[in-house]
Amino acid sequence: MTPRAWLLFALSSVIWGVPYFFIKVAVDAGVPPAFVAWARVALGAVLLLPVALRRGALRGLGGRERGWPIAAYAACEIAVPFVLISVGEQYITSSLTAILIATMPLLVALLSVRFSPADKPTGLRVVGLVVGLGGVVAVLGLDVAGRPAELLGAALVLVATLGYAAAPIIVSKRLADLDPLGPVAASLMLSTIALLPAALSRPLHGIPGSAALLALVVLGVVCTALGLVVFFQLIAEAGPNRASLITYVNPLVAVAVGVVALHEHVGAATLTGLLLILVGSWLAAGGRVEQHA
Repeated sequence: MTPRAWLLFALSSVIWGVPYFFIKVAVDAGVPPAFVAWARVALGAVLLLPVALRRGALRGLGGRERGWPIAAYAACEIAVPFVLISVGEQYITSSLTAILIATMPLLVALLSVRFSPADKPTGLRVVGLVVGLGGVVAVLGLDVAGRPAELLGAALVLVATLGYAAAPIIVSKRLADLDPLGPVAASLMLSTIALLPAALSRPLHGIPGSAALLALVVLGVVCTALGLVVFFQLIAEAGPNRASLITYVNPLVAVAVGVVALHEHVGAATLTGLLLILVGSWLAAGGRVEQHA
């Protein structure tokens, strides 16, 4: 890869490795999870919609043929996962959140059995599924077992990850011929509208502290809008397969940030589980992955 591609790769890895830290900061400061998700989506939409309009990326998105797939993509990739992750992080650490989300390629492979038979796992990909799921068992069965609140938080994050896994299947079947910025910008707009009632149902009680406000701004501006722009540039510079490798770096960044900044404890079972999940995900994906926003 070129020096510019390496720079973009490093930026993407960091930008999409830190959101779990900032979500944790916001929810621990008392910001309602639905508001965290809505604020992030709304800021991203405000910044990306003008870019999409200038590029003409929103053309051809009207009508039922595109409308329902974009609505489904918005639900699976943005609206539902962002809320579930924010709720889940009320009970589990940002490090554990990132590790569980790293199972996304495993879930893509599992969903492919039913919804994309041509891409269903065989051979080493099945081995990868077994290895990766063993990593999940190591994390949940050894480090979280016996703590119902943490198990609930982990379950919510895994459901969110299932949504992330469904999103690329929707794209490949219905939206693959479009400029990716168009569906993403449209999905952010739809999610902003859809999440507004939930955000208003539990409004902020006063202005959040400076740390929480900074976390919300970073989530919307950096982790959503800037992250997508940088990732699109990385795809253009290095190609989609190399760009998607950041999926295997993001959890390492997230764990490091959680340990250093939040003093989160990461036990031997969790580290073993992370290693098994990453190796299993790589094998299950056949050496490639689909990247979520």
